[in-house]
Amino acid sequence: MRRLTLLLLFLLVPGARAADPSALWRIVHDRCVPNDAQHGDPAPCALVDPAGGYVVLKDIVGATQFLLLPTARIGGIESPALLAPEARNYFQDAWEARRFTEARAAAPLSREDLSLAINSALGRTQNQLHIHIDCLRADVRDALARHLAGLGDGWAPFPVPLAGERYIARRVIGPDLEGANPFLLLAASSPAARGHMGEYTLVVAGASFAGRPGFVLLADRAEPARGNFASGEELQDHKCALAHH
Repeated sequence: MRRLTLLLLFLLVPGARAADPSALWRIVHDRCVPNDAQHGDPAPCALVDPAGGYVVLKDIVGATQFLLLPTARIGGIESPALLAPEARNYFQDAWEARRFTEARAAAPLSREDLSLAINSALGRTQNQLHIHIDCLRADVRDALARHLAGLGDGWAPFPVPLAGERYIARRVIGPDLEGANPFLLLAASSPAARGHMGEYTLVVAGASFAGRPGFVLLADRAEPARGNFASGEELQDHKCALAHH
């Protein structure tokens, strides 16, 4: 999460410190889930889905940014639980939760305007899995559109930098992510990825391929020595300028 996002933790968790890596977990576990179970009110979350095992929480940064978090204790992208055979596809849940972002936008958003992002273990402050749901940066959306035709069903270097970083990319064809779990697809990209998932950031952007709905998947590996902490959230625009075009 970006630095300003930590204000959310300060406001929602009494006595929480910005440096507390469990603050998000306490919002989910101590407030949203019991409040929903006892009173039928998911507050401070926007949604609690007990059957799905996740919540959707409004982030204080921006009008349209939401977070999807599991109700189970899962640290982040590095968790082996995400690669288990029975692992839930939280990215699919996050894509369905884009309706919260759409409802908050100042104008209708297209599929290509929307994105999901998870930061690497080095590029986050919270040790509870959270997927950022928000608009893409306009320049990122335009770059994806220009190079969409060159994307295939396997991972390959994206031809131009995005927010100053070199990503690998692939496409997924389909209206949703059922049967295409981005965590599993990234892990299958190389032994290095599977063995070092915590060093990677993963971004999913809505797309259309010759009239067929789909997604662009983007991944980047952290290189701390040169200041790259693999925070794919940087490809998002929490001011959602695309809703004002």
